[in-house]
Amino acid sequence: MNETQAVSALSALAHTQRLRVFRALVVAGPEGLTPSVLADQLDVARNTLSFHLKELAHAGLVTIEQQGRNLIYRADFAHMNGLLGYLTEHCCQGGVCEANESTRACASC
Repeated sequence: MNETQAVSALSALAHTQRLRVFRALVVAGPEGLTPSVLADQLDVARNTLSFHLKELAHAGLVTIEQQGRNLIYRADFAHMNGLLGYLTEHCCQGGVCEANESTRACASC
């Protein structure tokens, strides 16, 4: 991941509704969700949801698959992990980092 991709992903997630959508897709896992299910779960208008899904897809955070008449949205875990890796790339000044499980922070920081 490069800086431009990281900024795009972070910008997409820097909106309450998009963050909620992305988290719902993460919870759904590899099966993903249709826009109607997402709209019902999050109590959001479908046209508003469509806009937010488009922004998340443009940032590479979600994938879209057509199954018959339905679109299935899924969190792109590889892209999400790439973003996390980019953000923590120089943790501990580039040395080996042993994360503290209780705080999820770098143990040597």
